[in-house]
Amino acid sequence: MAKIKYFYNPHKLDFEKVGTSISSIFLRVFGFLSASAVAGGIMVFVAYSFIDSPKEKVLLRENEQYKNQLSRLNQKVKELNGILKELQDRDANIYRAIFEAEPIDISVSKASYSGIEKYRNLEGFTNSEEIISLTKKLDELSAKVAIQSKSFDELSLLAKNKTLFLASIPAIQPISNKDLTRVASGYGYRIHPIFKTHKFHAGIDFTAPQGTPIYATGNGVVVYASSGNGYGNHVIVNHGFGYSSLYAHMSRIKAKPGQKIKRGELIGLVGSTGTSTAPHVHYEVMKGKNKINPINYFFNDLTEEEYQAIRDIASREGQSFD
Repeated sequence: MAKIKYFYNPHKLDFEKVGTSISSIFLRVFGFLSASAVAGGIMVFVAYSFIDSPKEKVLLRENEQYKNQLSRLNQKVKELNGILKELQDRDANIYRAIFEAEPIDISVSKASYSGIEKYRNLEGFTNSEEIISLTKKLDELSAKVAIQSKSFDELSLLAKNKTLFLASIPAIQPISNKDLTRVASGYGYRIHPIFKTHKFHAGIDFTAPQGTPIYATGNGVVVYASSGNGYGNHVIVNHGFGYSSLYAHMSRIKAKPGQKIKRGELIGLVGSTGTSTAPHVHYEVMKGKNKINPINYFFNDLTEEEYQAIRDIASREGQSFD
């Protein structure tokens, strides 16, 4: 039952009933609802602005972890780029310099990560810019690593060939120092001992007693072992890589054509056959079709002092023994 309200009328000095119209009731209800809505809105605004829900707290925590992880990944990529740059510098300036190889073209790797189409699926997110930037850095790093890996495979092959090359090229004297009497004549123009003419001497003459061992100066294959021309009994060894060597005026030949030979292996004995005036070995080194100075290839069995001494002797003009 609705309560009846009264109010005191001072003019009549009596209590009168309060009349309530529909409009006043509506205004009161509307005012109450409006005030409630405003108050509720304010509370919701405050709640959403200053108070995080449990779900929001989880999302904020995950977002912070994501940012930290992204920062660490960027730092890691930077460190790996630094390490790769150092490897690239060593590759270009040390390893390939040793093997006399052309440096790799780093610009080739850029073609594999250029273009923007592959990153379109990463657009439209809150952190798209950071994600795309990191993805590009990772793609660039991966491409460089692939190129560098290929380069190291090539260097590995070069190293293997270099080992074979160093074992093959002429690198010692054909006569042991303990058996060597002297270096009679070096590379260059000399007086021929028989014809007495000024003639180019294309090798070095090592004087030693008759029958002194003559050794191959590098690994290779014997391509000639017989007598002929003014060389008398002589042996020619093909070392590969464009190099060959000749040993002339032997008293006896110990090698056979087609024989695989090792550096330091006996191939003959000192003699004086052919156009020779005394026991010695005439030694030549050929690069391709050119006869080159053998003095530049005695670096495996001589000290610095011994090498300089033999170089001085070989450079003096005089008469050769052949």
